[in-house]
Parts: sequence; structure tokens; C-alpha cells
Amino acid sequence: MQRPPSDSGYELIENPGGHPLKAWTRGVPFEDEARNQLMHAAALPIIHRWVAVMPDVHAGMGSAVGSVIPTLKAIIPAAVGVDIGCGMMAAKTSLRAGDLPDNLRPLRDAIERAVPHGRTNNGGPGDKGAWRRPPRQVMEMWLRLESGYKTIIEKHPGLNRGSSIEHLGTLGGGNHFIELCLDESGAVWIMLHSGSRGPGNRIGGHFIELAKADVKQWNVHIPGVNLAYLREGSRHFDEYVFAVQWAQEYARANRELMMSAIVSALRGLDQLPPFQAALEAVNCHHNYVAVERHHGEDVYVTRKGAVRAGPGDLGIIPGSMGERSFIVRGKGNPESFHSCSHGAGRVMSRTEARKRFTLADHIAATAGVECRRDKEVLDETPGAYKSIDAVMAAQDSLVEAVHTLKQVLCVKG
Repeated sequence: MQRPPSDSGYELIENPGGHPLKAWTRGVPFEDEARNQLMHAAALPIIHRWVAVMPDVHAGMGSAVGSVIPTLKAIIPAAVGVDIGCGMMAAKTSLRAGDLPDNLRPLRDAIERAVPHGRTNNGGPGDKGAWRRPPRQVMEMWLRLESGYKTIIEKHPGLNRGSSIEHLGTLGGGNHFIELCLDESGAVWIMLHSGSRGPGNRIGGHFIELAKADVKQWNVHIPGVNLAYLREGSRHFDEYVFAVQWAQEYARANRELMMSAIVSALRGLDQLPPFQAALEAVNCHHNYVAVERHHGEDVYVTRKGAVRAGPGDLGIIPGSMGERSFIVRGKGNPESFHSCSHGAGRVMSRTEARKRFTLADHIAATAGVECRRDKEVLDETPGAYKSIDAVMAAQDSLVEAVHTLKQVLCVKG
């Protein structure tokens, strides 16, 4: 049963036998598959009060993207996902629109040289998206992270495979990106999107399987294997909390290193005047879990494709490659567990986007943006995403826009 929208901007969706959904989805698509995923999650006995649904919601692997899931004395690893700590960083510079050259391709080339991106060789030796020789700044950051990594792999040695330091300070592929944007006053911003790369993926996948095994051993009924959870006091719970916090720290450091590398690369170009960076800066997760107090209880809040939007919290809500993005300030709406959307949200799968859009469609949709225009990025074309304006309108009770950004350059993996 779905009730009319409330004064807080959400629609209350009853869930017989379970907890309700509160959905900020007025004016945006809310597909049945995503709704069903969230109804199943809300049926779990560990849910605190309700599940909050953000306007960028869409079906995901294991759990819907654009969801806020508060749990009592337990965490659902698949709801956190495998891109642990994925998020955004944005920094305002002293550059102005008039400081940018007419041809932005040299700037894109410089950024692409400075930050490994994409993926080749199935992520194996020679992968273009990983460092072959990590630079000094990456090595120094790894020294801060290495002891935590060793603690994790001592208990879970199977995680010590693939890239770790080699992915630190790298972008990845898919919907990860680096952009130069202009705000409403003509100031130039650097914005990027990435997470914990290979280490986070391995940690997420490993503990998802451990949770499934634990729930099976407990003979607990759950409405889907991907909703398996780890309970406080169980064998793997504390180990998961430690590992996921480490991956979130890795993700934040990853974004900081990329931002530093981008600033250095741009400062080395003759096409730009000297400039300052980080006049204003935001670095926020949108795939993570944290302990927070809501409605009288300390709970584990899992935001999968959602950003914390407590009173005064600054966040980033990006649009697609051809639309606007927003720096926002949270209003601290308690009904959303102090959360907002993490972007526009997909309106179709990557496979569907490749079938539906042509290269000509993509070129037209990204007019005025210095970016890749080839068939390999059709799954990221603007038409594959919801309207960012509709998404922002649906959550005006959650955040207010502080800056409006429009990209002029975009790097995709």
C-alpha cells in the first residue's frame, strides 16, 4: 500500500509483514525490480524503523542503489557492496572560465597521463589502470594504510591477491570519472568519483560470502541470499567492521591522491596561469556503513548510493556526462536518516544503453564537453541516467544547492 506524499517530501510505502519504505521519488522513475529489492531488505528483523529510498534509486547487485538501510546489531555486507567507500571529491580553484584555453584537449591529455584509468588485460600485469611503479606520494600514503591491510590479510590471507598499492591513486572504470567544471560564478572546479578499487572489491566479495555461510549455519530465513547479514558477536562481524573501515579510509586517500596529481598536472601546463586549489573542498563517501544515532538508537547506517546530509553537511550530487552537478548542504531530515541521493541514478542498464543509443546520440548529448566519444562509453551516455533536475526537485526537503557545476571536460576510464 502506498500513501500520498508527506510534508517531508516522501511517499510512505507499506510493506506487509515487514518495515515500510519512505521514498523520495516524486517525479522520478522507481522501477519494480528496485522496489522489490528494497521491500525484501525492509522485511529483515534487523531493520531499524524503515528503509529510506533516494530519488536516484535503481536496481543493483544484491541491493538497490540509492538506499539507506539502518540496522540494529548487524550489517548486510551486500548492501554495503563491493565498491566500498566509493564517493566523490570536489575542489574549487582560483581559475576562472576565461583562464581556460579554447582547446581543452591538452588538459584532458595531461590529466589522463597523471592518473591511471580504465582497465586492460583483465586487471592483470600491464593493466593500464594500475601503477607499474607507484610514485613517491602514493608510497607514502600506503605506509599509513599498510599496517591495517596486514591485519586484514593475516586473518583472511585469500584477500592478498591482485592490486593494492598499485590501485592507490587510480580512477578505475565504469561510472568513475574526473571532470573540470564551471560553477554559477564562472569559477573552475575539479571533481572526481572513485572508491577503494581492487582491495575494496575483494573485501566486499569475501565477506558477502562469509555472511551467506553464517546465515545458512544459523538457519535464519531471509528473503534472498544477498541479504545475508553478520551479527554483532559472531565470528566475522568485528573482522568485517575493521576491514570495511580500512577500505573506506583507502577510498578517501585514493581520491585525495588523484586530486593532488590532477592539480600538479594542470599546474605544469603552459596553457594555464598559476592558480590555487582547494579554496573549497568536499570529500564524501556514498557506498559505506557508519555507526550513527537515529530515533533514539545507535544503528549501523548503510548508504548504498546515498550521501550523508546531516545539518550543514556538505555533499556532492553529480549529474551525467552532459548534465549539471551540485555541491549541496544537508538539511538533516530525520526521516531520511540524514541522507540524500548520490547522483542522478541510472534509468536503464548498461546493456540497454548500448542497444538504445548511437554514437551520434552520445556526441549530441555531450556537446560542449571535452570527453571521449567512442562506443566504449555509450553505457555512460547522459540518456542512460535520470534527469538530475528531477532528482534534485524530489529531494528538496533533504538538501539545498550551494553551487551548481557544469562540466567542460570529462575523463572516463
